[in-house]
Amino acid sequence: MKKPFYRTIYFEVFIGILLGVILGHFWPAIAVKMAPLGDAFIKLIKMMIAVVIFCSIVTGIAGMQDMKKVGRVGGKALLYFEVISTLSLIIGLFGGHLLNPGEGFNVNPDSLDSSQIQGYLDKGEHLDLSSFFMHIIPDTVVSAFVGGNILSVLFLAVLFGWALSAIGDAGRPVFNIIDAFSQVFFKIVNMITRFSSIGAFGAIAFTVGQYGAGSLGPLAKLVGGFYLVCIFFVLVVLGLVCRLFNVSILKFLNYIKDELLVVLGTSSTEVVLPQMLMKMEKLGCSKTIVGLVIPTGYSFNLDGTNLYLTMAVVFISQAMNIDLSLTDQLIIIGVGMLTSKGAAGVAGAAFIMLTSTLLVVPIVPVQGMVLILGIHRFMGTGLAMTNLVGNGVACMVVSAWEKELDYKKLNNEIKNVKQELA
Repeated sequence: MKKPFYRTIYFEVFIGILLGVILGHFWPAIAVKMAPLGDAFIKLIKMMIAVVIFCSIVTGIAGMQDMKKVGRVGGKALLYFEVISTLSLIIGLFGGHLLNPGEGFNVNPDSLDSSQIQGYLDKGEHLDLSSFFMHIIPDTVVSAFVGGNILSVLFLAVLFGWALSAIGDAGRPVFNIIDAFSQVFFKIVNMITRFSSIGAFGAIAFTVGQYGAGSLGPLAKLVGGFYLVCIFFVLVVLGLVCRLFNVSILKFLNYIKDELLVVLGTSSTEVVLPQMLMKMEKLGCSKTIVGLVIPTGYSFNLDGTNLYLTMAVVFISQAMNIDLSLTDQLIIIGVGMLTSKGAAGVAGAAFIMLTSTLLVVPIVPVQGMVLILGIHRFMGTGLAMTNLVGNGVACMVVSAWEKELDYKKLNNEIKNVKQELA
């Protein structure tokens, strides 16, 4: 039986966001106190993320029962990730130069107070190449889950899944246990998801109440330009990729509208990871490919974060009247390819990645980040939504590439979504 529209997650989250904006605009003092609602919801989801990723990747790899296929799928996914990630970094640069959001600021770097970003500077300083790779390897098996480092969980899950597949039938009982565990954890996440509207309300109310529409004034060109670049990337770049595999990007966006609204309210893609895993499988993508590509993409396929990184660097350089040479911009792209890995689609994480990028490109003073400190949360929402769409498209591409995308199932699912809206 079809649910009435007012009981769908889409509608509930929309109402939560709307009420959050109203409260934040008219009663900011009260709205700021709503922050625990959003924080608690995200914390509940994050509590489950590590184990959901572990179970999904392990069952994805072990379920293939063919190490050559695991390597082939993983190779295709990483190749796609790197090509699209590089393209998104370049588009971010072009967007910054084309729109010139920092033009006319004429900021003197010495006049900026970097104490406001000292916490980000401390974290960013440790993101050099060697520490990045060492950080992937957890101190213990348990610390991979306790520390909240997605890359460590990915590393452990790949090793475990590979070993489980290698021992063959002897590992079948373990595989069944992990598969059963994953179903339990998915059920828990479904229970938590029922409170999405409350979480979105709290997060949006705090953001609008804390920063207000007034904080967007001088930087409206940057925020608006960034969202314009994100829309271009999704509709044109990802749209063309989808078209190559006979998929409509608009129909896909409609299919994941519930998840997009939750991300809009919380500025985090982590909160909808379990739902995306289930939806992509339901859409016709191979279960094993979904279990491998989607969680890996959360660390290696961050299109929105890449757009944010390069566009923010260009904005800061323009605001300080600094001309970036071709060499500087190539370095920014190269560094961005590294620093964006591991950012989980949360605005704060992207800000740290921006810090580490600027530390490696000394021509742009790192204290310039103060200029976007007040609006990075607004931009974080756009980058998170772009990351979500990018990972969904990547899953369809790799499934189609492996000839394991069920187009009949895909068309039926999209058709059902249309009927629900009718």
